[in-house]
Amino acid sequence: MTDQTPVCRRLVGRTAVITGAGSGIGLATARRLASEGAHVVCADIDARAGKAAADEVGGTFVQADVTDSDQVEALYQAAFDTYGSVDIAFNNAGISPSDDDSILTTGLDAWKRVQEVNLTSVYLCCKHALPYMQRQGRGSIINTASFVAVMGAATSQISYTASKGGVLSMSRELGVQFAREGIRVNALCPGPVNTPLLKELFAKDPERAARRLVHVPVGRFAEPEEIAAAVAFLASDDSSFVNAAEFLVDGGIAGAYVTPV
Repeated sequence: MTDQTPVCRRLVGRTAVITGAGSGIGLATARRLASEGAHVVCADIDARAGKAAADEVGGTFVQADVTDSDQVEALYQAAFDTYGSVDIAFNNAGISPSDDDSILTTGLDAWKRVQEVNLTSVYLCCKHALPYMQRQGRGSIINTASFVAVMGAATSQISYTASKGGVLSMSRELGVQFAREGIRVNALCPGPVNTPLLKELFAKDPERAARRLVHVPVGRFAEPEEIAAAVAFLASDDSSFVNAAEFLVDGGIAGAYVTPV
């Protein structure tokens, strides 16, 4: 991995709201956006982790259950009240529980829980962030989808995959709908990332990890900082003509047929 230290400050004075900011990609992104000058609002259901993230980057913590419309509305209100704008919404919170597996074994409760956290939360975050951006005449929304939104896997997590496909489709539609209001909406599609969520999943099933790693052309999983760098690009004016896109950051997985030995 190359050095991820930013060489510029593209987000000075802008306000970024990050959900799932307490760990993994969210935490790495909070650090990256703050280093580029953004005011960062760290949202997480885990008060300890979320507050620690906010304290580290000199931002603001808001505890929020992203499946609750009132709490999401209050999150963006707090961001606006604190910093005077909502310029960037990184809708990143998500889960990948072990009971989400093959469609033949995944129960309805597990299906619904993943859909609520991974898809409904993105709907709510977009719904409540957009009015601020409309009034400003600008904004960048980055929704965390996944490379599994564009390809299939025999090691299925059926609700997770379906939820990420929904995030991708919704992001595309919103990007088209609000483009002429100065608002861009893109779906970030990471490959497997070396985060606590993935480590926990694969620690329980090393064979599943090995089966997946062989398909990554670069030969490793991504680091959270590499995904954060992509978010910083999509949040900045450097990506001013990138809209309604499936922004793959997957080490070449989606382009591979046979990987190097």
